[in-house]
Amino acid sequence: MDSFRIAIVQSKRDPYNCRLNTEKGLKIVREAKRREADIVLFPECWITGYEFPDFDKDLPLKEIERMPEYQQWFSRSLDEGSPYIRRFCELAKDLQIGVVITGFTRGRSRPQNSAFVINRNGKIILKYSKVHTCDFAGERLLESGSDFKVCDFDGVKIGIMICYDREYPESARILMLKGAELILVPNDCGAMFPRVQALSTRAYENMTGVAMANPPGENAGCSCAFSPIVWDEKGLPVDNRIVLADGMTEAVYIAEYDLRRLRNYRSHEMMGNTFRKVEAYAELLNDEIKEPFIRKI
Repeated sequence: MDSFRIAIVQSKRDPYNCRLNTEKGLKIVREAKRREADIVLFPECWITGYEFPDFDKDLPLKEIERMPEYQQWFSRSLDEGSPYIRRFCELAKDLQIGVVITGFTRGRSRPQNSAFVINRNGKIILKYSKVHTCDFAGERLLESGSDFKVCDFDGVKIGIMICYDREYPESARILMLKGAELILVPNDCGAMFPRVQALSTRAYENMTGVAMANPPGENAGCSCAFSPIVWDEKGLPVDNRIVLADGMTEAVYIAEYDLRRLRNYRSHEMMGNTFRKVEAYAELLNDEIKEPFIRKI
């Protein structure tokens, strides 16, 4: 495979209607196939919606979990056998296309925020649950994932990180260390300008392609894809943007990566895992939080 085409979905979904979101998503997958995409990247929590039950932030989780609103919300959590997930698997197989589909899933004791990578044969080859849940907001109701994962899709090494994972350089760094060539980012948030800049930096510093899908909206949207290639053959800086959508347009954007060029660049440039001095990084594993970073949640 010399090139890889990602269909980046910048589209809205219903907050609570899994059936409706599934039908809309399947229609988008068909459109992506017509446009010769290799894989379709949906925003965060596409099937289930990314909404949370209303609750008093001062209530302990045990009390919140007994609320009817919580129980109703929890009941929408998916697993790999969910009929909604199976529909995407079946269509992926029929069309011979990959899909990254998302939703709240069942964790050990609470829901997780997850993405499934489905291959062209309709098989789930990776399930990733968001490690950096937003514990200062509604996501404190979720159970965090525990590791970052990479899968092989038609010989292309793909890693996943979800939304707030993007804010931590460790997320993309670990995916790079595990072999990721492309990092796909389901997302659902606003204030996108600094976040888009961060994704460009993640691509540059790890020598990986990075693509992000975000729903449209006021101060939102800005779905994007970046190449890791920031210098040309003469060593002159180049714009590494492949796709950068506006905030409001609902559309599917195609990001095409030249894999030969990307792999050649990764084989000789000086970022990624080339000259790291890991003996100096021990402090990264120190979990003590000091001022000014202590927060009361």
